[in-house]
Amino acid sequence: MQTIGLCRFSYPALGGFQVEHETIEKRIAYLYDHNRLEERFQLLETVALPCLKAQTDPDFSLIIVIGDQFPKQHEERLADLVADFPQALLHKEPPRNQREVMKEILNAARLDPSEPCLQFRYDDDDAVSVDFIQRLREAARDVAPLLAQHKTVAFDWNNGYVAEFGPEGISATEIFRQFYVASLGMYIRGDCPMTIMNFAHEKISRFMPTISFSEPPMWVRSHNGYNDSRQKPVKQIPVKPLTDAEIKIFRDRFAIDIDHVKRVFSGA
Repeated sequence: MQTIGLCRFSYPALGGFQVEHETIEKRIAYLYDHNRLEERFQLLETVALPCLKAQTDPDFSLIIVIGDQFPKQHEERLADLVADFPQALLHKEPPRNQREVMKEILNAARLDPSEPCLQFRYDDDDAVSVDFIQRLREAARDVAPLLAQHKTVAFDWNNGYVAEFGPEGISATEIFRQFYVASLGMYIRGDCPMTIMNFAHEKISRFMPTISFSEPPMWVRSHNGYNDSRQKPVKQIPVKPLTDAEIKIFRDRFAIDIDHVKRVFSGA
């Protein structure tokens, strides 16, 4: 079954952000600010991409959406980061309505719209387990009778980590959270135009059957200086430096190497 992921990398959508801007020009200036983009690239390189490059089931694609005004030097840097990741496709779009453009991109990526597919969203500062694609595809096979009865079905893995990354390494804490963006997948029947971008991730269970798994940790949610959802007063989640056992979990489950994190964030 074709499996398609969608990642927005500082794409200046109309809507789709909790941080509001008066004009699209101000949104672009905010998204392309040097300090912000530097942190996004650091997280993309050390957190978001390694786990996808290490997937036990490599049969998937990831569309990375950028704005058509994305600075050339940053586009080249992004292309370099995915040069060894053949599943990745860079896609440029002018500023457009967030949900409409993402739905169009996902539907256009379906090789045969008459056949079912699996889809997932992906944030550029998070990670999934290296067996996420494998587990998503296995879960869909396991519930084939359910899929036959519904146009769409969601699959949710609710165990993961909140983590902070920097020159000193990684601090984190394990949490349970349902219907988070990372490790949330969706089945779409053939000839159905629905996409995972039709729904707010935390509300997806209102619209279709959902199956949740409490497996070993399946995702890492990074807390950083530019989380869109944390630019307003929110409850803080305390984190602690990784133990030796957790360093191994991050390396084995998410392909996140603490020494790599230290080098990149220190500019070494």
